[in-house]
Amino acid sequence: MHKREPIYQAAIGAGRALFGLLRVRRTVTGLEQLPASGGAVLAVTHFGYLDFALVEWVTWLHNRRHIRFMAKKGAFDQKLVGPLLRGMKHISVDMESGGAAYAQAVEALRAGELLGVFPEGGVNASFTVRELKTGAVRMALAANVPIIPVAVWGGHRLMTKNHRSTLRERIGVPVSIRFGEPFSADAAGRVDDDVADTTLRLHDTLQALVDAVQAEYSVPGTGQWWQPAHLGGTAPTPAEAAVAEAERRRRKAAEKLAGKK
Repeated sequence: MHKREPIYQAAIGAGRALFGLLRVRRTVTGLEQLPASGGAVLAVTHFGYLDFALVEWVTWLHNRRHIRFMAKKGAFDQKLVGPLLRGMKHISVDMESGGAAYAQAVEALRAGELLGVFPEGGVNASFTVRELKTGAVRMALAANVPIIPVAVWGGHRLMTKNHRSTLRERIGVPVSIRFGEPFSADAAGRVDDDVADTTLRLHDTLQALVDAVQAEYSVPGTGQWWQPAHLGGTAPTPAEAAVAEAERRRRKAAEKLAGKK
């Protein structure tokens, strides 16, 4: 029996209402991969800003389990969103000093929680799986829990980076969520090279899941902004997206430095 958490329940209710109003058409496969109890790292693709809410929603509907997502500190600093994130026991990540968040995440996993991680980092505008950070594998190893890869496709059509969808565009969007088979970062992963190898394996698994849900998607994407370039869409290529992201980070760093003067 999972402990009742009023704030989490309210957030789930709000999400269900929002997705209901938007008439989101969800297709979910692999829910049997989610454990009924015990810790696990959910490694989720990150193409849209609502990916976390979509995965929380379908997980809660399946077995009423809660996910503790790791999110950037900036979100926790916001007056409206911050108290909600803290109330849902999500974990704040300071990008300049992530040790405390890492320790908190491992502790949550050892306590039997589901931990939601976006191993790509921020939202990926190319809509392909880019190079992953090793944190998901390291945390799973430290807590001795499995990694469950999760692909979300279509959620970026609701809200994402570099494109502001109209209300009409958001109505009736199909969203596919696929949970892959769990795998472990075994004791050999204590060697950095093995952590890197397992992270590459996770990347390839996530991309394979994305390829599968894209192939089955019910709406043709040729010429569409939300379709990756290699499938005939107009999204930036991974190389173009990387250049734009580097420029964005450079600009933000310059603005931050200017603000301190």
